[in-house]
Amino acid sequence: MIKLNFPNFKFNFKNKDNKPHIFDILRKKLILLTPEEWVRQHVIKFLISQNIPKNHIAVEKKIVINKMTKRFDLVVHDRNGNILLLIECKAPNVKIDQKVFDQTSVYNQYLKSEFLMITNGLNHFYFKVDDKAKTYKFVKKFPLK
Repeated sequence: MIKLNFPNFKFNFKNKDNKPHIFDILRKKLILLTPEEWVRQHVIKFLISQNIPKNHIAVEKKIVINKMTKRFDLVVHDRNGNILLLIECKAPNVKIDQKVFDQTSVYNQYLKSEFLMITNGLNHFYFKVDDKAKTYKFVKKFPLK
């Protein structure tokens, strides 16, 4: 896997069925190591390095939007269980474009997060959501410090 734009983190790997897997410390199981999963695992380690408690992070949970089942990548909850940050992870070779932003926006219409993060592991974008004005503003740094 390629080097991503995150600090160096330690991961546990294992071959299973002749395919590489990575241990997910939140789901507590081995996950097939795809390029997108490589990014997701880095984001998880990054969130924890930013002092976000593990039990405030949810991974790949199912949501239903317009009668269609979807899965978000990651969300961070506040102490009251409200969603504070919605994170969309893409593989490093996927360009972060309007289509990705639109996908994240659709998820957020359901989730109502205050902040969004979109990353392909190389480029990270942060946004603050203004629900009343129906706008998004770029945030230069990770918003939850």
